[in-house]
Amino acid sequence: MEQWQHILKKSLIKPQQFSEEFGLDTDKLAQVMTEYPARINPYFLRLIKEKDDPIYRQVVPDEQEINDYVGVDDPLNEEGGSPVPSVVHRYEDRALLMVTHQCPVYCRFCTRKRFVGKEPISREMVRKGINYIREHDEIKDVILSGGDPLILKDREIEEILKALREIPHLEVIRIGTRVPGALPQRVTKKLCSMLKKYHPLYVNINFIHPREITDEVAVACGRLADAGIPLGSQTVLLKGINDDPETIKELMQKLLAIRVKPYYLYQADLTRGTEHLRTPVECGLNIIKALQGRISGMAIPKFVIDLPGGGGKIPLLPPDFVMEINENEVIARNHNDTVYRYPQPDAEKVSCD
Repeated sequence: MEQWQHILKKSLIKPQQFSEEFGLDTDKLAQVMTEYPARINPYFLRLIKEKDDPIYRQVVPDEQEINDYVGVDDPLNEEGGSPVPSVVHRYEDRALLMVTHQCPVYCRFCTRKRFVGKEPISREMVRKGINYIREHDEIKDVILSGGDPLILKDREIEEILKALREIPHLEVIRIGTRVPGALPQRVTKKLCSMLKKYHPLYVNINFIHPREITDEVAVACGRLADAGIPLGSQTVLLKGINDDPETIKELMQKLLAIRVKPYYLYQADLTRGTEHLRTPVECGLNIIKALQGRISGMAIPKFVIDLPGGGGKIPLLPPDFVMEINENEVIARNHNDTVYRYPQPDAEKVSCD
């Protein structure tokens, strides 16, 4: 058994363990965890400094989760876009392949709370998903997700990657994961040597708070980057955790320093059990406005909403950046609130149709 497996095996997973660790009511914990399982591995547990701090709120069960009458179990209608149980095929040229229901920690804000930690995804289901992708040559890009794909053993990950790489029309493989930030010991040299055989391969990592960027995480991300794997980050805006410009600014700067390119800043999904963590959309817009001109453009993520019911992702920008667009000019305001005019080209000579 590898080091990371020993660490994972010692995770808090039972109400009594959480009660003893945090001084919480066991019965209330049991009510929440019956509906929504919990897991905190010892590495991530060490990041918690005190009750209700930004790391605690991400992973410790809260009774508000079972008193949410706003959210829905499947806010993005993934099941409606699922032609076979392990695949979500919403966009024509790409598909999501779910390969496991396990994660190194169970985030309380997870969009798949309905099945993560509860409903296993069998290897047979994964094979059927790969067969679906093989039969649909419009799919050029596959995202491995779940659960967390990197929680699988090396040979299981390689079996999936090898099968996908044998599909002629498939060009890009992406892995969505929280492992490098939540269980960095999992990112071994052996794992990275295997992954580099399956380029073009991209890894998008879920990071929420700057305190997650530790020396161990820097090593893990460095190994992936040294294997030639481009790294991007995905950050969910969460109330009382990262919902202010300074926290997001610090996180994005720290990510660039460990060779992770900020990619998405997500408005939280309407997932049942997460209403107490959602922020107003204006919060994200204000953060993007505060970052503009005050941090490297490389460090500014795209602020997006994944529209309810399967509408897909749309980007959002603060509305006061672009004040007016007409046939003669664009009137815009910069980060210092100074107004500028950008002349349009002659409409008779140039067309963007």
